[in-house]
Amino acid sequence: MKKIYLYLVIFMLGISSLHAQNKNVLKADKLFNKFEFVDAAKVYAAIVEKGKGNSYVYKQLGDCYYNMYDAKNATKWYEKAVGDKNIGKEVYYKYAQMLKANGNYEEANKYMAKFAAMAPADFRAIAFKKDPNYVPKLLSQEKKFNVQPLLINAESVQDFGGFVQDGKFYFTSARDKEGKAKTYDWTAQPTIDLYQAGITEEGTFYDIEALQGDVNTKYNEGTMALSPDGNTIYFSRNNYNDGKFAKDSVGVSNIKIYKASKVDNRWTAVQELPFNSDNFSTGHPAVTADGKHLYFASNRPGGYGQSDIYVVAINDDGSFGEPENLGQRINTEGNEKFPFMSDKNNFYFSSDGHQGLGGLDVFFSRFIDGKYTKVRNVGTPLNSGADDFSFWIDEAKETGFFSSNRGVNGLDDDIYSFKALAPLCDVLMTVHVTDKKTGKPLANTAVAIADSEGNQIGTKTTDENGVVEYMTACSTDYVLNATKDEYEGKKVDVKGTDEEESEVSIALNPIEKIIVEDQIVLNPIYFDFDKSNIRKDAAFELDKVVQVMMKYPEMLVHAESHTDKRGTNAYNMKLSDRRAKTTVQYIISKGIDASRISGDGYGETQPKVDCTKCTDEEHQLNRRSEFIIVSKGEKAE
Repeated sequence: MKKIYLYLVIFMLGISSLHAQNKNVLKADKLFNKFEFVDAAKVYAAIVEKGKGNSYVYKQLGDCYYNMYDAKNATKWYEKAVGDKNIGKEVYYKYAQMLKANGNYEEANKYMAKFAAMAPADFRAIAFKKDPNYVPKLLSQEKKFNVQPLLINAESVQDFGGFVQDGKFYFTSARDKEGKAKTYDWTAQPTIDLYQAGITEEGTFYDIEALQGDVNTKYNEGTMALSPDGNTIYFSRNNYNDGKFAKDSVGVSNIKIYKASKVDNRWTAVQELPFNSDNFSTGHPAVTADGKHLYFASNRPGGYGQSDIYVVAINDDGSFGEPENLGQRINTEGNEKFPFMSDKNNFYFSSDGHQGLGGLDVFFSRFIDGKYTKVRNVGTPLNSGADDFSFWIDEAKETGFFSSNRGVNGLDDDIYSFKALAPLCDVLMTVHVTDKKTGKPLANTAVAIADSEGNQIGTKTTDENGVVEYMTACSTDYVLNATKDEYEGKKVDVKGTDEEESEVSIALNPIEKIIVEDQIVLNPIYFDFDKSNIRKDAAFELDKVVQVMMKYPEMLVHAESHTDKRGTNAYNMKLSDRRAKTTVQYIISKGIDASRISGDGYGETQPKVDCTKCTDEEHQLNRRSEFIIVSKGEKAE
C-alpha cells in the first residue's frame, strides 16, 4: 500500500505541474496552431527564459523553426527535446533532417538510427538503413580494380613495397637468408631486407635475390625508391650506419632514409639524408618521375598528426631543399604513410585518418597547379578492413602493386597485383557569375554546391572577377546555387565529366526582372503531400520575395495559395490556408514586418486552368502559390 500511495502522490504532482505548464503554453500553442510561428516562438522562448521550459516547449520551438526552415534554431531546440525518450519518433526525424541541413552528417546519422529503431517499418527508416554512412557507399561503389596475390610472396613472413623499374621487380621482404638469423622483436620474424627479381610480360618472377652491396644489414630495411636513371636508391632503415646502431633518449631506434649509388650492379656509398633525426622517424621514400622531388613520411614535430607526408626538392647537385608538409588536405590527426606520385601527377598514399574501411586504406588525390585535389578512397577490393599500403601503378598499362595484411596472420604482409578497371580522377570546376543585363562579373556572390540529392557540400564567394573554383569528383552530377543581394537567385544543374577542368557560367537577373505587372513571379513552390511546412526548395524561392520586399521597403504583398481539384472543396480550402499562413510566417521570420505581408488560401476556387478531366500538367498549374503586389511603394536608395 505504501508503494501505491507514493506512486499516486507522484502522479498527482505530475498532473498539477502539467496543468501549470499548460497555462504557460496556452497562448503560444494558440499562436502555433494559427501558424503564427514567429510570435509563437517568442512566447515559447519567454517560457524558457522564466525557467519553465520542458521537452514539450523545446519540441514546439523546434517545430516553429522547422516549419520556417531555420535549421540552426530548429537544431538548437530539438537537441534539448530529444533528451526526453518519450518525446516521439517524429522529433528524432526532424532533428536529423535539420542536422543534415547544418552539415552535421555524423550526428544526423546518429539520430536517424534512433528514429529507425523507433519506427522500423517507416519508409524513411528503411531508406536510411540501406545507406547509413560512408562505409556502405565505399563497399557498394563500382569496383575499380581486379586484385590478385603474387606467387612471389613467402609463406608466413612479410613481403611488401613492390614496384617495377627497367624490367626488374623490387620489393622488401622478411624471408630469411643465409647468415641473417636475427629476428625483429615486434613481429618475431626475420628482419627485413631489400630484394629484386626478374619479371616477364606475363608477370612471372625469376632470379629472386637480395640487393647486392651495402644496403642490407642485420637490422630492418624498409621500402625503397629508385631515381629515374636507376643509379640511385633511396631506402628506409633502422638508425644504423657505419656499423653503429643508435637510439633516441627513450631507447627507440627511429627510422631514417638513406641513399646509395649503383656501381657494377652493387649498391655502395651509403649516405644518410640530411633531414633525418635520431629523435623522430623518417621513411617510406618515393621519387617523382622527373627525379626532382622526394616524398616521404615522418612523425617529426610540427605535423598535423601521428605521421605526416612531406616533400623535399632534389637539387641538380644531389643536395636537398627544405622538407615541406603537404598540408591538411592530405594529412590528418592520424597516420599518413607510403606516398607515391605517378608520372601523371596522381598522388596516392595510405592513411587511417581519412574515412576508410579500417586500418590503413589507400587514398587518391590529383596534384593540379600546385594544389592537391579532394582526397578520395580508392574503394574495394583494393582497400579492406586490414592495412592496405605501398600502392604503385604503371598508368600507361593500368597495372600495379600494393601490399596488405588482409591474410590469416595480421603481421604477414603480402604483395598483390591489380588491374585498373575504371579511372580515378577529380575535376577542377571554375564557376563564372555575371550580371545577365550588363554581362559584367558579379563579385561577392555566394555560390553553394550540393550533390544531386540536394545535400550541401560547401559555399564560396566569388572574387573580383566573379569567379569561384571547386574541386569535384569525376562523373558526378552537382547543383550550384548562386545568390546575391538585389539579384534573383539561380540554381544550375552541372553534369558530371571526366575532363580535368570544367567551366560553368551563371548569369543573374536584377531583382526587378521577377516583378511582372502586379505580381512577384517565382518558380513553382511545392509542398509535400498533405504537408504545410516550408521545404528547402521552397525557401530558396521565397527568399526572392524577401529580397524584393527589402528593396522596396513600402511594398505590401498578399500571398495566395491554390490547390488542384482533387480532394473535397472543404479539405482543399483548409490545406491551402495552412500553406498560405506558413508561407507568410517564413517571410516574417526573415525580417519583413508582419504588417507588410498577408496570406489566404483559396482551395480549388480559382483554377488557372478550368478543366473537367485535368491532366497532370493542368493539375500542377492549378496547384500554385502567387504573390500579389498590393502596393509597390518606392525602392530603397
